[in-house]
Amino acid sequence: MVQKAMLRSPEWKALTNSERIVWIHLKADFRGHNESSLRLSYVSLKGIMAPATASKAFKGLEKKGWIEKTKHGGMFRYYCTYRLTGPFSKLPG
Repeated sequence: MVQKAMLRSPEWKALTNSERIVWIHLKADFRGHNESSLRLSYVSLKGIMAPATASKAFKGLEKKGWIEKTKHGGMFRYYCTYRLTGPFSKLPG
């Protein structure tokens, strides 16, 4: 769920559109028990954004403190996993 307070915040407005999309998709993966193992593959973003754009979005979210990588994945075997860490990470899913 996206809250109005978040949409109006200067932190949210500082994100690029691709960073917002990636954050929303990561938030959608939250199931109530997997807080530090959220996954979002580049394949699942196919048709939404190019892989290079997705990569920039993940890096931007990390740099701005909205997400933290909890496990580094590989090219073919494992997913990277993330934890939401930003000011709105505790909002209900």
